[in-house]
Amino acid sequence: MSGKQDGGPRIALLVARFNSMITGHLERAARERLVQEGIGEDRIESFHVPGAWDLPQAAQWIVSEARHDALIAIGCVIRGETSHFDYVAGHASDGLGRVALDSGTPVVFGVLTTDNAEQALARALPSGANRGAEIAESALALLALREVVRERDET
Repeated sequence: MSGKQDGGPRIALLVARFNSMITGHLERAARERLVQEGIGEDRIESFHVPGAWDLPQAAQWIVSEARHDALIAIGCVIRGETSHFDYVAGHASDGLGRVALDSGTPVVFGVLTTDNAEQALARALPSGANRGAEIAESALALLALREVVRERDET
């Protein structure tokens, strides 16, 4: 996996503050897994936005600077009694997908979309099935695959 300039990939963690009790746990677990996998703390940069709706626009800004090899978008949208969930989750998903396709930069969708707070907590607390580590692994897997594709193109 090649990185920008001084070795090792640079990873952006883009984190929504809304439902921060959830997103904070996901961010910590993602960062911890990246470090466990040999990514230096100085190669991981966190950015924060108000909510999941804001993730696509901020992701676009970050990848347009071309300072990071991958971006991990972290958020949590919990279904309520209105259709607000559908708008926010759909916008985050579609927008982040578009940023990934348009930029060619690996953009990992780490936005929990759950029916209730209990489900979100079960996927975020360190004592549960914290998905933060999984999304970090996805980013590293995409970076590794990109290297394989690039190497094949060079032969």
